[in-house]
Amino acid sequence: MHAIATSADTATELAGWLRLQHLPGVGPVAARALLARFGLPPQIFATSFEALREVVPASVARAIVQPPKPVANSQLALTLQWLERPGNAVLTLADAAYPPLLLEIADPPLLLYVRGRAELLSRPGVAIIGSRNASAQGMQNAAAFAQALSAAGLTIISGLALGIDTHAHEGGLRGEGATVAVIGTGADLVYPRRNLDLAQRIAEQGCIVSEYALGLPAMPGNFPRRNRLISGLARGVLVIEAAAQSGSLITARLAGEQGRDVYALPGSIHATLAKGCHALIKQGAKLVESADDVLQELQWLGSAPGVPAAVEDETPLLAALGHDPVDADTLAARSGLAMGALMGELLALELAGRVERLPGGLFQRCK
Repeated sequence: MHAIATSADTATELAGWLRLQHLPGVGPVAARALLARFGLPPQIFATSFEALREVVPASVARAIVQPPKPVANSQLALTLQWLERPGNAVLTLADAAYPPLLLEIADPPLLLYVRGRAELLSRPGVAIIGSRNASAQGMQNAAAFAQALSAAGLTIISGLALGIDTHAHEGGLRGEGATVAVIGTGADLVYPRRNLDLAQRIAEQGCIVSEYALGLPAMPGNFPRRNRLISGLARGVLVIEAAAQSGSLITARLAGEQGRDVYALPGSIHATLAKGCHALIKQGAKLVESADDVLQELQWLGSAPGVPAAVEDETPLLAALGHDPVDADTLAARSGLAMGALMGELLALELAGRVERLPGGLFQRCK
């Protein structure tokens, strides 16, 4: 692609980018081809149908030479108003501040809508992803790994979903690397609403980024597409927990296609949420047990403080529980406790955050 000069922050130039973004039939690949051939949007829209037809199909060329659609005009007014708020920015594919790693992927977005510290998008980062329905141990691992990697200076990238994503962002905010949330709605919206407070803290201390137009609500198709940006912004992707058919595996696959490292945290062979990670390891993902493992794979200088070592057994019941899910009858046989006493001790450990109750009447040690 030819070098494109940095665009000035003018309404006219932004209008051209928004018009290009909203053209029917023009995705990131076709838009990049047009930019490479003709230059910035004003030059594209000044090009003849015949010349455009050499790069894109006739239907697309016809749409380009037509007057701007109302949606582009309404988006311009909305975007200019949004840009008046402190901390908001729009990066175009031609901007010098556009994340360089995204330029390496097959279909970088034309526009990135940014809330917060846009410079984090160009800093070295690690994506941490996993199940929305994560276990208590998985969420603790996500926060601990994120905090340690952030303390080592790496930005933590995730998708603002519940579960692993939420705790990865929380951990990232505790270190100097901070965190980036790549979202599947317009940057002026927060989904899920339960993460409204977290999103506000990320906008203040980290960065929220979206390729989707302002006002676009959450739609199922947005999120798999958003995942290519999570992996694209990162030097490596760490999967904490994932079921066999998890969406996290899509992100891991995209990471491999983009030439990014993939890491997976192993778990119990009996745990449903470990099956996706085990499948990734079989396929060549790097098995990691600590944040230092990730840093060594990245050849990142220094070590990562903050990932706690396993807590030593403090009760005979925890020793009997081990690290695999187990039912109460089996645990009673192992421990020698009567069922009433066993359930009382399990409840106390659950309230202390040491044991998690799983579906199917199973119990699992948390730490």
